[in-house]
Formats: sequence, structure tokens, C-alpha cells
Amino acid sequence: MSNRLLEHPAALMNQIRRIAYDAGEITLDYFDDSGALEAMTKDDGSPVTVADQLAEEHITKKIKEITPDIIIIGEEAVAGGYRPNIESEEYYWLVDALDGTKEFISGSGNYTVNIALIHKGEPILGVVYAPFLGEMYAGNFETGALRWLDDTDSEKRIETRNIPKKGITVVSSVSHGSGEKLDEFLQQFKVEKIIKKGSSLKICTIAAGKADIYPRFGPTCEWDTAAGDAILRAAGGGLTDINGAPLTYTGADPKFLNPEFIAWSGDLIMTFQGANEEEE
Repeated sequence: MSNRLLEHPAALMNQIRRIAYDAGEITLDYFDDSGALEAMTKDDGSPVTVADQLAEEHITKKIKEITPDIIIIGEEAVAGGYRPNIESEEYYWLVDALDGTKEFISGSGNYTVNIALIHKGEPILGVVYAPFLGEMYAGNFETGALRWLDDTDSEKRIETRNIPKKGITVVSSVSHGSGEKLDEFLQQFKVEKIIKKGSSLKICTIAAGKADIYPRFGPTCEWDTAAGDAILRAAGGGLTDINGAPLTYTGADPKFLNPEFIAWSGDLIMTFQGANEEEE
């Protein structure tokens, strides 16, 4: 495949940032912070809104204009029956035009637009935009990760932090709770506090050095995590399965389901893996 933009990840990322921003503006047209929004229900029981569908249509159209030869996998398209074979594809896009639909419907504003570029199963570029909050996170394997704020039009480089001496900060889901499995997993760490976030902002909080770990023991799909994973990797961390292997994005599961995973800061995962190697 020949596409000059792929040779310039920073330039490609800037174009994807613009696409994500415009998609976010579409979602805001349908956002109601009173929580009075109505939603439809997909076959799997999850909610979907007109905002999901229109934002994905916009993203798909714009990405096709800049990378016409690369397959785009969007959550809503897959829900509608689109299931391309990506086994032989070197690159493909993963899109969740509105991650955190429950937060969107409730009026909390903790939802995001997620766009990721996958290369041979690895997320190499990601953009996560929270339109209501005015925050954008972006990262690629070549130039690192950044956070941009809408109100000041300012951006800065972000990296995961060292393990705090007073204990780690754990990120937990707003909508999916904690559970006994999470409590048991966290017993091996010195935990200072647990904070709750919605959507892929949980992963971005670690990338920005504001938290250290996000264990997820419930179901998620590849489009839920790929963009945040790309950003977290660019910031020095990453997502692994419960055995410590990096998450891959190959569409191997018919529903694009992820295994249970942990999002880590770089310092914490190295310490954790080192401890496990000593035990072996």
C-alpha cells in the first residue's frame, strides 16, 4: 500500500485531530446536560444515539478522503452488519465515534470521540477527544503524546509518571463499578486513592501522569481501547492482558471483544513485571 501520509505520522495525526474535533461538534449538537436525551438500543442491549451515527458517518467520510485505501472499522457500522476481513490488511482504522454513550445520555459529558490507526495489530496513532470537557489527547509512535485544551488553545507533551511513594492512583469506571475481582487484584499494590472516569478518559488520565493503573475485568471492544492505548504507549505506558502481554488489535474475536486488561503507567508495569519474573 502506498500512502504518503503514513510516512508522516505527525501530519496524519493533525488531520485526525481535526476530524475528531469536528465529529465532537456534531455530538454536542445532540447533547443535553439535563440527562433528558432519548436513546435507541442495539441488538446487544447497549444504547446508541443519533449522535453516534452521525459522528461516525462524518469520521468515515473524512478518513476515506485522506487514506482511501485503508479499511475503517466503526462501532456503529459493525453493529449494522459490516464485518470486513482484515487478516491480510497491514493497516486499518478503528473508530468509536461516541465512547461512553451512557455518560452522554445521562448528561455527564464524560464521553469521547476515539480514532486509532492499527498497524499489524498494534495501535500506532490515536486521538481521543472529549467535546463537552474541551480536552483532546493524541499520540503516535514517532512524536509522543500530547494533551490539548480547547478553552486556552494550548497543548503540552504528556508522559506517564513514576510510582508515587504515597501509593498509586487507580482509575475505575463510572458506569461499571469495581467488583470483587478488582478489589482482589489491587491487594498487591499500595493504593492511595481510586478515582472514577468515563469512557477512554480513564486511559488518558494515566497517559497524562494523573493516575497509575486502570484494571478492566468487564467486557470491552477493540474500538473502546485502541486510541487510548496508542496514546498511552506514546506516553510511556500501555495496555496488557492479565498475563502481561500487550493487547493486540486483529479483530480475531467475531465481536471485536478485548480480553480483560490492565492499563499501566510505564514505571508501574516495569516494576510489576520485574516482581513477577523474580517469583518465577
